[in-house]
Amino acid sequence: MKNLLRKIFFKIRRILSTESVLIFPESRLAHRYCVGKGIEIGGSAHNPFGLDTLNIDRFDSTNTSFKRAEKRLCGRSLPVDIVSAGDCLPLADESQDFVVNSHVIEHFADPIRTLMEWDRVVKPMGILFMIVPHKERTFDAVRERTTLAHLIDDFYTNAKGPAEDEHGHYHVWITEDFLELINYMISELKMGWILLKVEDRDDKVGNGFLIVIRKIKSRTDRSLTKV
Repeated sequence: MKNLLRKIFFKIRRILSTESVLIFPESRLAHRYCVGKGIEIGGSAHNPFGLDTLNIDRFDSTNTSFKRAEKRLCGRSLPVDIVSAGDCLPLADESQDFVVNSHVIEHFADPIRTLMEWDRVVKPMGILFMIVPHKERTFDAVRERTTLAHLIDDFYTNAKGPAEDEHGHYHVWITEDFLELINYMISELKMGWILLKVEDRDDKVGNGFLIVIRKIKSRTDRSLTKV
């Protein structure tokens, strides 16, 4: 574990020592699966996908901690196209070909509700593409993993409020934990999904895991969706 974190650290340091800005590579898999026009939740200039997307962020200001960090890394910040919370999107049902994001879902108090909202705006046969921090390869390594029972409770109690973690991470997962969540949503909440791709190490920065879901049908029962 320590050796892996050290390798990631030195890789980033080598990039910084040879370039004036830090920009991580685009995801080959995102270009394969995310075809058409879509939205990116919480996009950043230093971690681009290079897709045809509108960037959605809850703040338009460039003076947030995340935007300041973005500028320090690559000298600029990605413009925000739509100011909105990522779990309550001002978009029509089934209007997007895909939803893409990297290191974002852990910032939501209620990931089940958030995933349902992303599903709502994606067209049938559209894509949910996520890169999620892997507990063992990030600063979350010292934290306890979030259980499925915790996530279910967050959903049914409509969890809200600020994250206790200084980085704004409500939840911490390894790949298997997140797959347990997705399978629960398919079997118990009747999400019309199939898993297309799972990679334990993402093809961008390498400190997360990668999940690709195809929406094969619309949810007919929306009674569980929070208001």
